[in-house]
Amino acid sequence: MRMKQAILFILFTLFTFSTYSIDIKDLTCEMQKMPLAIDKLSPRFGWKLTSDMQGDKQTAYQIILTSNGTKIWDSGRVKSDQSQLVIYKGKPLKKGKRYVWTVKVWDVKGKVSDSRNSYFETAPDFNNTKIQWIGAITKADSYLPIGRRDLHGPSFKKPEYKELYDKIDPLALRSILLRKAFNANKTIEKAIVHASGLGHYNLSINGQKVSKDIFTPVWSDYDKTVYYNTYQVDTLLNKGENVIGITLGNGFYNAVGNRYRKLWVSFGPPTLFLKMHLYYMDGTSEILTSDNSWKYALSPITFNDIYGGEDYDARLEQKGWDKPNFNDKAWKPVVIQEAPKGVLRAQQITNVRSMKQYGAISMTKIDSSYVLNMGQNLSGYPAIKVIGKKGQTVKITVGELLNEETGKVSQKQSGGPHTYSYTIKGDGVEEWHPEFTYYGFQYIQIDGANLLSSDDTDKPLIIDVKSDFIYNSTNENGHFESSNEIFNKAHQLIKNAVRSNMQSVFTDCPHREKLGWLEETHLNGPGLLYNWDLTQFFPKVMQDIKDAQRDGGLVPSIVPEYVIFGDDFSDSPEWGGAAVIVPWMYYQFYGDNTLIEQYYNIMKQYVDYLTSKSTGHIVSHGLGDWYDYGEHRAGFSMNSPIEVSATAHYYYVTHLFAKAAKMFNKSNDEKKYTVLSENIRKAFNDKFLDKKTMQYGSGSQFCNAVALFMGIVEPQNKAAVLQNLKADIQKRGNRLTTGDVGNRYLFQALALNGENELMYLMNNHTGAPGYGFQILFGVTTLTEQWDPRKGASWNHFMMGQIDEWFFHSLGGIVPSTPGFKEFTIQPQPVGDLTWVKANHETLYGNIAVSWKRESGVFYLSVDVPVNTRATVILPDGNNTKKIVGSGKHSFECKL
Repeated sequence: MRMKQAILFILFTLFTFSTYSIDIKDLTCEMQKMPLAIDKLSPRFGWKLTSDMQGDKQTAYQIILTSNGTKIWDSGRVKSDQSQLVIYKGKPLKKGKRYVWTVKVWDVKGKVSDSRNSYFETAPDFNNTKIQWIGAITKADSYLPIGRRDLHGPSFKKPEYKELYDKIDPLALRSILLRKAFNANKTIEKAIVHASGLGHYNLSINGQKVSKDIFTPVWSDYDKTVYYNTYQVDTLLNKGENVIGITLGNGFYNAVGNRYRKLWVSFGPPTLFLKMHLYYMDGTSEILTSDNSWKYALSPITFNDIYGGEDYDARLEQKGWDKPNFNDKAWKPVVIQEAPKGVLRAQQITNVRSMKQYGAISMTKIDSSYVLNMGQNLSGYPAIKVIGKKGQTVKITVGELLNEETGKVSQKQSGGPHTYSYTIKGDGVEEWHPEFTYYGFQYIQIDGANLLSSDDTDKPLIIDVKSDFIYNSTNENGHFESSNEIFNKAHQLIKNAVRSNMQSVFTDCPHREKLGWLEETHLNGPGLLYNWDLTQFFPKVMQDIKDAQRDGGLVPSIVPEYVIFGDDFSDSPEWGGAAVIVPWMYYQFYGDNTLIEQYYNIMKQYVDYLTSKSTGHIVSHGLGDWYDYGEHRAGFSMNSPIEVSATAHYYYVTHLFAKAAKMFNKSNDEKKYTVLSENIRKAFNDKFLDKKTMQYGSGSQFCNAVALFMGIVEPQNKAAVLQNLKADIQKRGNRLTTGDVGNRYLFQALALNGENELMYLMNNHTGAPGYGFQILFGVTTLTEQWDPRKGASWNHFMMGQIDEWFFHSLGGIVPSTPGFKEFTIQPQPVGDLTWVKANHETLYGNIAVSWKRESGVFYLSVDVPVNTRATVILPDGNNTKKIVGSGKHSFECKL
């Protein structure tokens, strides 16, 4: 009897006090964890949920906001399943303050979760306060050629360049050290520093760097926007004397070097703004700012240029310069400089960091030079450890390929000379890497030193060489792999090329140009969004677009527009169209339509600009399907008429803008631009469709694919146009002819119209053009041309549009509603694929898909995040649908 009672008691206890509960994690404000400078006074909150119960979801939530222990807002119990982008609805918050927020939720059974809390700070108001920028020399005294110059343009000649360069005061080009000592005589509770060093800066306090961030702040058009960074630094401060140390470099703020020069742009000499708030335990506070009490000295960095490289003389180091008890009597007082014209904005986007490091996989000695193969092409810089005598200099040259004749590093196709030098101080093992420049490279050439070991004491000895892979530190939130090694390696080629070009902006290449060509942001947009957290990156792209938009509405092809190339290179609808397309992609992946709302007028002005350039609703300018494939030299579209591409994009952005007008109930705009889009569509069909052959334009793959993808083709003609597209691919041995612009439209026109088997055939080979050929050729990042033997950059991601297909079609992960609160899983088991694994981390949690097929049976496993719902469509011939809630689910069907 007692045993029976004991068992019943245990069962009762387990049932009553079950450990099951819905739980909250990853609290965010404006889609950031514990941000220190939110620029919205009515921010939005978000959280992810976990639960042991399948099908669980949130049925209600409650948020409480406090400041210094005082309740500011209580949402009360809100019956809602919304767990992302939950808008604060209290009184407007104050600028420059910290707020703590707490959230709890109720699950599907009405059980309440434990409360979780986090905090955020609002950005201070710098634009209505006196700000002093400091440095070594004023803009007026620098004689810098302020402005933007295309050094390759017809209006700029070498004599002019030399004359301008020779006038510059050398101090305006040098990296400088800035120092501020101060006393904290009370115990510090919290310290927040806001800083912007232009072009780039490194910040230390008492000799310790405040973060791992490099190349801060992110690039911008400094005449329009200047970003500052915010750090909490109280753990680095002491009671008593403290020292703030800053190293300033040129970056794109002052890119007027005399080595390799893609362009010249200068907004002024290096300059610093800093403001530190000290909060003491006794409730008092203090503010330190950049002012004329600071001092400066020349940095050991004797040359730094974003295009040309960097030189460092370790003999000029001043030990302890950024620590207390340093004698700075020889340092000079700073000058107050003219402030940049741009509006100060709190940087929301993550910073660039050194994310990976590689060692050499082989080494060759050629004459007195050592050439190292680092195994991975990347964006970054070399890092060395060296022993030598004072005054000896090591020269380093990097590049992505070798000279076929000499075997030494070549910068022929990537822009040169870009070099580094390090002059030794003679103090044991010395470690060094550049601070303010980077390059794209796989090979490192060492001159003026011995490597690893040598009896030659007349040269310094390098005992270690690494290459640092630097790119934006935003989280990676996607993974793909399959039974097909070409696809797996293509995915890695693309990701490494994206990493290399994911800096302050999405660049074209990490060496020759480093410019933000816009077409990549939308043509590769879904692939980027599947793989990375771009919640802060895409808004920064849109701010760059706004800053660059010209009077009349033109959105230039590169932003920030550090150089004006002119003609089609400044004005191409496939590039400028990002202004309209990017906000829609952002909305699809995050469910956040604020970019569409915030940049509504930018979008409208761009559509109106294209209208002003049109004749009979046809637009005829631009680059077209850039770098399309054929026997011709890559560049301007050759397979397809430029007017087909330009007009198609004119239609597409007009159509999307009409949808934006509808979204925000702007009825006049909705009517006007809906009619305009239909008129463009009609004009496109009238002019470019041959009704006898059902071919568009030249009948190229691009012409037919873009018309299909954008919905320009009349429904009754769709099957015929699709058949023509397929026929052209098949007659070329299942090979493509598209380029930078056309790839996405070709791939998706096939995928979205049930032709995934053809997509598989078109990409599952090792011939050119194709990803397999690049893999076979041995490159480690995606190249600019389909055939890397034809030259150009070996580190471009513009041809990487297949990544969208990997996730969307092979993995089958598709948003049903914007933001993935509801989504579809519809994998395509095509070709001889036997398995695929893919996952994508959404705002709600991780969607994971794993499938395999064995003996005619298809097995599928799906992870559905809590508080979301999935529609699973099986490839059983009937497209059987299963609607499931959160949790792990398994399915199988016969193929």
